[in-house]
Amino acid sequence: MDSLAAVGLAGTFLSTIIWTLAQTKTSISSIISKAIGNDGLNKINALIPQVIWINILLGLGIYAITAPLASFIFSLFKAQGEVLEMTTSYYQLRALGFPLTLSAFAIFGIFRGLQNTHWAMIASISGALVNVVLDYLLVNGIDGWFSGMGLTGAAVASLFAQATMLVIALFYFFNHTPFTLWIQQWKPHVQLGHHIKLTANFFLRTLAINVCIYLSNTYATGYGVEELATHAILMNIWLFFSFFIDGFANAGNAIGGKLLGARDRASLNYLAVKTNSFGVGVSIVLALVCALFYTQIGGWFTDNARVDALFMDTFFIILLMQPINAVAFVYDGIFKGWGEAPYLRNLLLGVTFVLFVPVLLLFDYFGFELKAIWIAFFAWMIGRAVLLHLKFRKRLEAMV
Repeated sequence: MDSLAAVGLAGTFLSTIIWTLAQTKTSISSIISKAIGNDGLNKINALIPQVIWINILLGLGIYAITAPLASFIFSLFKAQGEVLEMTTSYYQLRALGFPLTLSAFAIFGIFRGLQNTHWAMIASISGALVNVVLDYLLVNGIDGWFSGMGLTGAAVASLFAQATMLVIALFYFFNHTPFTLWIQQWKPHVQLGHHIKLTANFFLRTLAINVCIYLSNTYATGYGVEELATHAILMNIWLFFSFFIDGFANAGNAIGGKLLGARDRASLNYLAVKTNSFGVGVSIVLALVCALFYTQIGGWFTDNARVDALFMDTFFIILLMQPINAVAFVYDGIFKGWGEAPYLRNLLLGVTFVLFVPVLLLFDYFGFELKAIWIAFFAWMIGRAVLLHLKFRKRLEAMV
């Protein structure tokens, strides 16, 4: 139970950091896709290696800052005792992969800007397969060959998976793009300032997301170890669904920037309708499949009866919110492709402090506990979906 809680807490914190820092992927994707739309790709060749090396240095810096402070950081989440020790050691090993992941994500953003999500998909799936296989082997061991390494094995498996993604991404980068890793000019590219400004706004946007995740983990930890373990399972399933549906958002991100650069209003409208239709359709299928196995899914993650019961008592909220999530993610992707970082920043800050926080406090006050957290996430996603849709229609009407 302690190990499950530790992996969940450290994994969620890792995800929030990566989400925050990976905004460089979104900004470079937006710049490249707009350049393609207005036939200016050759003007940003020197920008690409500068962006990638900044990401590598950023990953090294974040590791150097957070790894020594890991115990203090996770104590802020109310972790203590064995859970705190396990979370700290697991994080310190996993965090070695920051430079690998951030450089891979920068390259993924380049691929997306070039209107190609296939290469990033191959790298991501390969990394996931490596992670699954090594996770099983290193965590459990092989009888007669070597003993299982437990949490350490899980962390090592993740590092190998991150390295795999980067190697495959570099293969496609060197062989199928016009760019290079070698810095062609030491003077900052004229677009680097714009890239950093976009990244800073996307960073602030993601901080709002991190506030929600931090509060959800803090409240779950306060409810108890079993509640925290349940929340970790729910959060990882929610993130899996999000990444699954995020493929449609990535398409909107890549194509939306190009169409905006070309000022193609009709195609932008078509893009929104199609990606939303596919996103909502896939989300409904996912929810229905999970509904069929509703009483069994919790048991796939834990054999603790209390955690399984808490899971079944809360999981339905995540299933109900999937179509709303799809709409929010699709529009979010389109707006990222447009480079609408200030609007997305303000939107996320607004729905976080006007919807998520009040709803969480209200339902927590009435004793809903884990359900309070996920009802707050539901309200948060509804706010994002509705406001993004209205803004998209307004922007399209203003386009001439």
